[in-house]
Amino acid sequence: MATGLDGRGVIVTGAGSGIGRAAALGFAAEGARVLVADLNAEGARAVVDEIERAGGTAVAVPGDLSERAVVDEVAATAVEGFGGVDVLVNNAGIMDRMSALADVSDAEWERVIRVNLTAPFLLTRAVLPHMLAAGRGAIVNTASEAGLRGSAAGAAYTASKHGVVGLTKSLAVMYRGKGIRANAIAPGGTRTGIVVDVEQGTHGPAALGPHFVNVGRLAEPEEQAAAIVFLASDAASDINGVILPVDDGWSTV
Repeated sequence: MATGLDGRGVIVTGAGSGIGRAAALGFAAEGARVLVADLNAEGARAVVDEIERAGGTAVAVPGDLSERAVVDEVAATAVEGFGGVDVLVNNAGIMDRMSALADVSDAEWERVIRVNLTAPFLLTRAVLPHMLAAGRGAIVNTASEAGLRGSAAGAAYTASKHGVVGLTKSLAVMYRGKGIRANAIAPGGTRTGIVVDVEQGTHGPAALGPHFVNVGRLAEPEEQAAAIVFLASDAASDINGVILPVDDGWSTV
């Protein structure tokens, strides 16, 4: 079945590296026009250059998506450049320190929740009016194995990704009659550049240790991206409200 992505306007956050980069390249390969949003300006520009060298269309918007001004710039740039937003991929995220709840600082909690949950809320809210006006749209969020269980990360990250799961399901219910679909992937271990700053000797890492025995193999970013592109495409036209584990079966253990 055709993906229907040719010529579509797509926003991918966290697209300067890892899963986001792979997703941006995947959408561009299907003929979509891609806005590459990332905190790392150099990384975002490199991905745009890669897409343009392959004959695609892309634009970079660097900045911290936990800031409202950056969110507004991303949405406005996509609408002005692409004539609208057909697909939104909320992929940008950060890890916590695997901290148990009693050890989570205010700063750790607020930063993780702000980046992982509030930023997707803000950007989705910004693009929804444009999708509603068009009568169509696909939203794909990057949740996590930590959004399906309590044993895959610290308290802050786990709460943030459970929140992403809830946000996805709420969107699916609220807007399914408006031509808008919302789904999420729940990646397991994936080979990216993210480094977890674990505070050794604290309760969280010690308690979580045994739960990583059956994590399975590390996925490549392109495997996660393939699921994202599929969920955003016309090939998934009747899939809505799904949280899709991409985790080598870790969620079944």
